[in-house]
Amino acid sequence: MDYRAVERAILDRGVEWEFEPTLDRIAALLDVLGSPQRAYPVIHIAGTNGKTSTARLTEALLKERNLRVGRFTSPHLVSMRERITVDGEPLSEERFAEVYEEIIPYVELTDAGGRRIQFFELLTAMAFAAFSDTPVDVAVIETGMGGSWDATNVADGAVSVITPISLDHTDRLGPDVASIAGEKAGIIKPGTTAVFAQQELAAAEVLMRRAAEVGAVVAREGLEFGVLSREVAIGGQLLTLRGLKGVYDEVYLPLYGAHQASNAACALAAVEALTGGDDPLDADLVRQAFAQASSPGRMEVVRRTPTVVVDAAHNPGGMQATLEGLHEAFDFAKVIGVLAVMRDKDVDGLLELLEPILDEIIVTRNSSPRCMPPEELAALAGPLFGEDRVHVVDRLDDAIDKGIAMADAAGEFSGTGVFITGSVVTAGDARHLLKVERP
Repeated sequence: MDYRAVERAILDRGVEWEFEPTLDRIAALLDVLGSPQRAYPVIHIAGTNGKTSTARLTEALLKERNLRVGRFTSPHLVSMRERITVDGEPLSEERFAEVYEEIIPYVELTDAGGRRIQFFELLTAMAFAAFSDTPVDVAVIETGMGGSWDATNVADGAVSVITPISLDHTDRLGPDVASIAGEKAGIIKPGTTAVFAQQELAAAEVLMRRAAEVGAVVAREGLEFGVLSREVAIGGQLLTLRGLKGVYDEVYLPLYGAHQASNAACALAAVEALTGGDDPLDADLVRQAFAQASSPGRMEVVRRTPTVVVDAAHNPGGMQATLEGLHEAFDFAKVIGVLAVMRDKDVDGLLELLEPILDEIIVTRNSSPRCMPPEELAALAGPLFGEDRVHVVDRLDDAIDKGIAMADAAGEFSGTGVFITGSVVTAGDARHLLKVERP
């Protein structure tokens, strides 16, 4: 099978956001595959926001230590292959198809036993199998949704990382932060190390309770590790980080915002915990790793004149962090927003955060069938922004063109920027339309 045929076959397994929560199917499949998820140590990452960036930063540190690293993240921006990487490179189309063909007989065997493997489960199994075949020295695994019943939770993470928890997927994970934290905490395994980003009190209490129950060693941002200082630098920020084993100064991170500094601190603590012993990591190694880090679609500058920034924020917690970073890192006098969101998100919450920041808002749609129609989005935005600030454009490419044209019309020295946001799909579509190459 060629890559496109494999992609279609995987998509035929259903959509990512509709599934029956259980580990029974993925556990049965991995059992007949010989439990490839146990062939290497795992750093397992859950949370509401910052998972993918933290995974990429963790990978960067591990690679700099000359380890072969497998990384599984979701969702993808443009290509399904992005989800499964080895040493920072997505599987080639040929290798992706090979892995699928290697495991599909076992998938069909599991199907025949009354456990039809679903979309995300198949990709998870492919990742574990690919990492085992390579083989990798360590795998960095991001949950898809939740934690306890997420398909990735068949792995036993030697280190678990919980990034900031806020409200998202409340129909699946629970109505409040404490409930959601209970699901995320399910990845913390007995006798391991749990690295916690700074959390709301309700989430922190749940996470600490789980760690105590399973006897996990806890490392908390702001207590056992954290960001000691940071200052804005050209193209990113300059950090001093306190890890679990030492202090690392003059660390340049080419990512914007306090939230990315926090992600870097969590990645550093996770790698220190995995390495064991009492000695700190080599400071030059940390500097080199983070200086090369990237996180596509996260506060990413995709055009310079006018400045166009793309971000995948899709819930109020993520959007708040992004907007703080936008204000800090970019001296925009005026911001034109291009917004496309999923209909099942807290759209009102996103709009309320965006209104004080955006001078004009262009509402549009992305390529997902879950996307809220622009007319509906405009109806919600109108009362907040005023009808004269809301522009409805049906296609994302036309919406981006309109935003750039409005910024151009304001003049080169007006300090006008374009901010494209609302969804991972929106960010991925925008990168594709603007022909941004993968870093």
